[in-house]
Amino acid sequence: MSTNMGESRPPLNAAMTGSELLRWYWTLAELTGLARSTGVSTAGGKAELTARLAAALDGAPPSAEVLPAPARRSRAVPQLAAPVAAGTVIPEGQRCSQVLRAFFAARIGPAFRFDAFMRAFIAESAGRTLGDAVQHWYDTREEAARPQEVGAQFEFNRFLRSWHAEHPSGTRAEALNAWRVHRATPKGRAGP
Repeated sequence: MSTNMGESRPPLNAAMTGSELLRWYWTLAELTGLARSTGVSTAGGKAELTARLAAALDGAPPSAEVLPAPARRSRAVPQLAAPVAAGTVIPEGQRCSQVLRAFFAARIGPAFRFDAFMRAFIAESAGRTLGDAVQHWYDTREEAARPQEVGAQFEFNRFLRSWHAEHPSGTRAEALNAWRVHRATPKGRAGP
C-alpha cells in the first residue's frame, strides 16, 4: 500500500534490517511467523518479540532486557469455591473466577465487571475479604469512569480511540480505512 511519501511497506522477511523492521507496524502473527522461520524465540509480548527480532536481523545478540523471562513453573493454587460470603478471605493466588463474578454480580448488580481496578485488588489483596473487594469497587467507580490509558501493546485500540476523538462523526469504515493507511506508513510519519 502506498503512503504519502511514496514508500511501501516492505514484505516481512529475514533479509530486512532491524531498523527497517522497527519502522513499520507488524501484527503479532506476522512477527511470530518471522521469528519461527529464523529460529528466534517467540516468548514474551509483542514489544519483546519485536526487539528480539530487530537484534537478530542486525546480527546482534539480544540484550538482557529483550531476553524472555525464565519460564515459571505454574503450580496449582487452590481457588475459592461456592458458597462465598462478604467475610470470605481472599487467598494468595486467587484468580478472577466465575465464583467471584457471581458473588460480585449478586452484591453489586449487573454493572459489575472485572475491570483493571478489581483485577488488581484480587491479585494484590490476599488476606482481605470479599466485602473489602465490594467496597473497593464502589471506591474506584469515579476513577474507573474516566478514560483509561490503553496499553502500548494494543496499538489498534489506541489508534481507534485517538481517531474517533479527532473525528467524532466518523464511521467505522472510515476509521478502519485510516488504520490501514496508518499501519502502511513508516513510524514517525503521518498518513494522508
